Amino acid sequence: MSESTIRLGLIGAGGNTRDRHIPGFAKQSNVEIVAVANRSVESGQKVADQFNIPNVASNWTEIIDDESIDAVCIGTWPYMHAPLTIAALEAGKHVLCEARMALNVDEAREMLLVSRLHPTQIAQIVPAPHTLKFDQTIMEMIGGGYIGDLITLDARVAPGSNFPNSDSPLHWRMNRDFSGNNIMGMGIWYEAMMRWIGQAATVSATGQSVVPYRLDESGHRVSMTISDHVDITSRMEQGGQMRFCFSSVLGHTANIAEVHIFGTEGTIYLQQNRAGEWSLSAGKRGEDGLSAVEIDPAKAGGWRVEEEFINAIRGKEEVTHTNFETGVKYMEWTDAVTMSLRQGEVVKLPLN
Repeated sequence: MSESTIRLGLIGAGGNTRDRHIPGFAKQSNVEIVAVANRSVESGQKVADQFNIPNVASNWTEIIDDESIDAVCIGTWPYMHAPLTIAALEAGKHVLCEARMALNVDEAREMLLVSRLHPTQIAQIVPAPHTLKFDQTIMEMIGGGYIGDLITLDARVAPGSNFPNSDSPLHWRMNRDFSGNNIMGMGIWYEAMMRWIGQAATVSATGQSVVPYRLDESGHRVSMTISDHVDITSRMEQGGQMRFCFSSVLGHTANIAEVHIFGTEGTIYLQQNRAGEWSLSAGKRGEDGLSAVEIDPAKAGGWRVEEEFINAIRGKEEVTHTNFETGVKYMEWTDAVTMSLRQGEVVKLPLN
């Protein structure tokens, strides 16, 4: 498809699609967004009017069935990711699918299988974006022996966290039917951690729904079946371990996110403060504490999802952020967390 025009359809046009994907595709040469299907024709029309998209589909099947459309960007809630991705691939279309990959690892594996049956079609998952600036630097430091052998990765992540509030709105991420097994945002963080220290060999989790119920739009009480506070420990395949806390109910946390990577010879510390600002610091054995790590601009990653997707379609590069194989790995880990929460046992990876 070299430099010929790529015709793109949108299925689902939520915040990330409007804020990132549509502007990102607009920057690519010879790419046209030609149709959008949203939860309703009315909401789709608003997106079309805002971004000058010529066609509004009444149903997502119209985009899948349109042979003039080369690729689709799927921005729905996770419960539709597998059926939409599979239908699009089988219709000969390239697929960029929003994270979370699917409801569970079984759906993710089916998506991977279908993608392998259609090897000429690009299949990409939107990556975890928050650590992109630091990933290459952290990976090179660890790979170059900066920390020595891994002892533990110790992380606490609490985006938007505050004291428990039963009056807080019921978000789709709190509904397992829509969101699946990926508790809060833990899956995208594990995806980032895999870039640094590889995969987990075991998972053990404890969690709770500190807010036991919320009211839906009709004022009905809805039980919370997804934890709002979870603690996870893992033994890593490379050796060492991981301790990871993810919560939305902690008051007065010092930082939004903080990750210590402790090794036998050094420590790396990644932090996002309450103002949303990120910083990286590190220290070796014998040094006087941690010092700021300056990121080489040539190694600072950033958001280029749409560029990577289009370049992959044109044969200019391979998908690295994020391919379906990686997506299946983080989905397997999130399923293992849910299994451990339910069973109260250590779960071994990979899952059978």
